[in-house]
Amino acid sequence: MSFFVRPSKFRHVFGTPYRRPDCYENLRITRNAWDTNLVKVNPLFISVNLQSGGGGTFTVIKHENTGKLPDNLPCFNGHSASVLDTDFNPFNDYIIASASEDTKVMVWNIPETGLTESINKPILTLEGHKKKVGHVLFHPTADNLLASSSADMTVRLWDISKGAEKQNIECHQQLVQSLDWNYNGDLLLTSSKDKKLRIIDARTGKVSSETNSHQGIKGSRVCWLGDSDKIATTGFSRMSDRQLFLWDAKNLKEPIKQEAIDTSSGILMPFYDNDTKLLYLAGKGDGNIRYYEIVDDDTMLYFISEFKSSEPQRGMGFLPKRAVNTNEVEIDRLYKLQNNCIEPISFKVPRKSDAFASDIYPDTIGDKPALTCEEFFNGKSAKPILINLETKFKPSAKKELKIDENEVKANAEKKKAAAEAEKRKSILDTKELTTKCETLEKENNTLRDTVKEQELKIKELERELHRLRLFR
Repeated sequence: MSFFVRPSKFRHVFGTPYRRPDCYENLRITRNAWDTNLVKVNPLFISVNLQSGGGGTFTVIKHENTGKLPDNLPCFNGHSASVLDTDFNPFNDYIIASASEDTKVMVWNIPETGLTESINKPILTLEGHKKKVGHVLFHPTADNLLASSSADMTVRLWDISKGAEKQNIECHQQLVQSLDWNYNGDLLLTSSKDKKLRIIDARTGKVSSETNSHQGIKGSRVCWLGDSDKIATTGFSRMSDRQLFLWDAKNLKEPIKQEAIDTSSGILMPFYDNDTKLLYLAGKGDGNIRYYEIVDDDTMLYFISEFKSSEPQRGMGFLPKRAVNTNEVEIDRLYKLQNNCIEPISFKVPRKSDAFASDIYPDTIGDKPALTCEEFFNGKSAKPILINLETKFKPSAKKELKIDENEVKANAEKKKAAAEAEKRKSILDTKELTTKCETLEKENNTLRDTVKEQELKIKELERELHRLRLFR
């Protein structure tokens, strides 16, 4: 009896954890229960949220600074409450944004030599959310465009070069749990606590389509599958089984693929490599990373293998493809966050030849923006600018984020004026209500006095009537 083996270049992909000296140890990881990945990675730095006695802190570590890190690790400590999420600017490796429970989004400049001392003053503070900010995510093609989601059930888009709020999306009925951009950034994908999956037009803020997603009460995650029209979501069933759904973005009526994973309690963190079409699922609270190949056929989802470890993971970071080591035929690298350590895990394709494997390294997304923020909101669309990895990618030289201070000041004054106008309106509304209450109280007193007079008249008439009856 013969079996047909599906041909694939990635059937034998395997994951290898780094040796202990090449990990990042002695970290005081935050104990906050908010659901984010906790760690982010770019070609130069690793960002991780830290536990602190007061306020909120996170640190940025250079890739080469491995081993046991110092107890007094320099950090960014400008927030007044816990840092919940961070994200690197994809077009400027030295710019990072942070979100916090203090309702603020802050943008920071990373020194070229890395952090040598703590920094408490950001280059920009974005204010507008009414409650804690849980997620930040930079746009994939437009420069200096940042999305943030908050417990106030809004998603806001910011131009960080001007400190301006460009869009306020208010379509969610409950907490936003996850968000992701599509390939060219025209659409924003979100999942929320109301168990809805939404595709939103980023320019207008209107919902293009929505549907019911995972029906479990725990969290869910979303991931747009690269340049395709497919979407991956992870979540839980009503019986708390972990699930993976694949969707067609053009028709969200129902999932085109449903996969039951297991019954573990930790949420599945999805990461997608558009070049190899591999989808990685890392489970919080367990040590496993499953990876699947997405193929455009009737089956669509093919399980490749599973990286297993006895050490549970609290979070996970995904290295941009342009920074992988092509000499060792590394196709992806994930950064596993443990209790006090970050452990890199390298996924490789076994090859005997030392030549560049052009068949598994197509042109990939580079570090140059395709649009400006202004061009994007004027309606222009563009795909990411690609680079060839055969020439060995080198990170761009440090460039300062040019912030228009006059625009920032003008936008701050506009926001202040709007807040004051809202306050005055509230005061006027309060005065109007007070006046109405006083009027109603006067009317009520008048009616009460009238009723008392009528009651006295009725009693007099009753006494007169009684007297007349006696004389008869």
